[in-house]
Amino acid sequence: MKLKALLLIAGLFILVYITFRTYRILNIDQGLDTMVKNGAVILDVRTAAEYKMGHIKNSVNIPLSQLRSDSLPFEKNSKIITCCSHGLRSVKAVTILREKGFKHSYNGGALSDLEQYLTTNTAGND
Repeated sequence: MKLKALLLIAGLFILVYITFRTYRILNIDQGLDTMVKNGAVILDVRTAAEYKMGHIKNSVNIPLSQLRSDSLPFEKNSKIITCCSHGLRSVKAVTILREKGFKHSYNGGALSDLEQYLTTNTAGND
């Protein structure tokens, strides 16, 4: 009986995990690969320590806690793609940027998902 319960719990955990991963990937804004090719800024909103552990080449690191500062190093018409470790801070960053007048802000989701998306959608397009 305990084995059945354990298997049921493990199965539910796997189902929830797969659903969560699918949801994260589906909620990444589309067309980001084209925006990056056309000069969009990738804004990594993780902490400086997280950023140092690994990041997308040429991305800019401004932790989410600093996004509300008075000045940001971007023009208001810049295309900005946000990313973070799991995708939650990225969504919040887009909201903050749009409130500050950065109308062309897009959710790139989790760093690993954005890297995979950009790699998949730019492979063979060079």
